[in-house]
Amino acid sequence: MIKKEMIAMLLAGGQGSRLGVLTKKVAKPAVAFGGKYRIIDFPLSNCINSGVDTVGVLTQYQPLRLNTHIGIGIPWDLDKNVGGVTILPPYEKSTSSEWYTGTANAIYQNIEYMESYNPEYVLILSGDHIYKMDYEVMLDFHKANNADVTIAAMPVPIEEASRFGILIADENKQITEFEEKPANPRSNLASMGIYIFSWKVLKEALLELSEQQNCDFGKHIIPYCFEQNKRLFAYEYNGYWKDVGTLGSYWEANMELIDIIPVFNLYEEFWRIYTKSDKLPPQYIADNAKIEKCIIGEGSEIYGEVYNSVIGSGVIIGAGTVIRDSIVMKDVVIGENCKIDKALIAENTKIGTGVELGIGEYAESKLDPKVYAFDLVTIGENSEVPDNVKVGKNTAISGVTLPEDYNNGVLESGDYIIKAGDF
Repeated sequence: MIKKEMIAMLLAGGQGSRLGVLTKKVAKPAVAFGGKYRIIDFPLSNCINSGVDTVGVLTQYQPLRLNTHIGIGIPWDLDKNVGGVTILPPYEKSTSSEWYTGTANAIYQNIEYMESYNPEYVLILSGDHIYKMDYEVMLDFHKANNADVTIAAMPVPIEEASRFGILIADENKQITEFEEKPANPRSNLASMGIYIFSWKVLKEALLELSEQQNCDFGKHIIPYCFEQNKRLFAYEYNGYWKDVGTLGSYWEANMELIDIIPVFNLYEEFWRIYTKSDKLPPQYIADNAKIEKCIIGEGSEIYGEVYNSVIGSGVIIGAGTVIRDSIVMKDVVIGENCKIDKALIAENTKIGTGVELGIGEYAESKLDPKVYAFDLVTIGENSEVPDNVKVGKNTAISGVTLPEDYNNGVLESGDYIIKAGDF
């Protein structure tokens, strides 16, 4: 029987509904990030940099682009005869057929996959966080403490603590209490959703709770391990970590990449971020173009002005166009004489000539004020915006829009156009 010391299970099935139209046709871990990457590249790169060479990727919602991107794992050196990367979608069993209904339920449904490697330890990861972490150091901590479960944790501002699972640990980092998203948190040490389990302990908990509806790590598995008096420890992490689950945090994390001294450095030799790269020609910057403090992808053609923005590969920006504080994903075509301010423009979108995005005053979103906030214009992939229209802040556009969709050529702040069949 094959024996692996530690295998990783990467949860990548999330819809990411708080990213609005950006995740309408694509799972959150497959959303573009930093010009040339996708969000899932970060945990996958962490695995290979940490010496974890067996990774099960659990997919569910809109998995096509994720599956195509990962392929057989060549960019991350995960194309192994033994181990490597395996895509694990939900599947039909002889007695039943069911979707993954919770994070732990998804892991439970793949018990046979884990069993086939007879691991000592199982690393549970989320596919939608931006960070660098050496999981080998976390494993050493787990072993040194003779732990059954180790939870990676980091301090968060106390006012944000109710969004997380909150830990209370003693001076030896042993966890004495755990509360999932408490209304009144008594600590600011938050679970990062990264766990190392001793395999026997995880297997026992999964089997014991297999009938639990929507079985989840924070709500069910961790409390169960407490009840069974297992040894739970907090591995404190103090590096950069961002859950890019909202449009605001996604925009912010991209913008942080272009700071003079970026908080999160993509350029370190010793901890590379790997991705599937297309074979593209170099970028072209025209004579009259101006670029200040930007990331510009390969194969892009810039004829206008771009400031403080992240531009993906294969993007064309017309002459006279000025773009500020925006994220433009791959293969977007933007016409001439546009003004674009604080916009998120997803892949394969066409913006006409003379278009203005991000104008006017603040107004709350009529579509979903929790999602479409932060003064951003959000345009989903494969969309089209006609010539000479003006679009306000906290707006959403999805689909091929026509001049008559805009009231006198304007989409007011807080408004949206979602074409039929695009929900």
